[in-house]
Amino acid sequence: MNMRLDDREAIRDVITAYAHAIDRRRWSMMEHLFHHDAQFQFGAVSGDWRGFVDQARAIIDPCMATQHQLGQVMFGFEDEATCHTETYMTAMHTIPSGYPVPEVFPDKGVIYSAVIAGRYVDRFELRDGDWRIAHRTGLYDWREFREVEGVDLSSMPEGSSGFHNERDPSTVVAARWLG
Repeated sequence: MNMRLDDREAIRDVITAYAHAIDRRRWSMMEHLFHHDAQFQFGAVSGDWRGFVDQARAIIDPCMATQHQLGQVMFGFEDEATCHTETYMTAMHTIPSGYPVPEVFPDKGVIYSAVIAGRYVDRFELRDGDWRIAHRTGLYDWREFREVEGVDLSSMPEGSSGFHNERDPSTVVAARWLG
């Protein structure tokens, strides 16, 4: 069995950096995670990766908070420069009243949590020494909506409403993807 530990960890770093970029609204990180010609399909979001970023911003930026938790990752190396992965994920989104993209999260007139569980099915390619996503398909396994009661917006943690970068400083670990 060829363990390919260095390759697996490089790929896992890209997968986790993606979740960080989404949750911290660090959209500029995406250019380091996707190959220039990468394609993306997940629910209502599809197209090339740049189009994905535009669509994702319209969906994610209005959320009060998001958090993507990653689970197990299965790896299947096709050859020296191609690896297929399947990553389990659970994503929590706090949706405000008046949310502007009702085809993704309906406007219920109240603050609620949308919890989505699914999988990222990716094809990674090694090009010029870097593993990046060449194609991503997101699959929904289930989702549920829960009304959030008694939310005091003034007591939300710093940076939780939109996670604007100026209120959510980079960490040393994340800085490598921001350059």
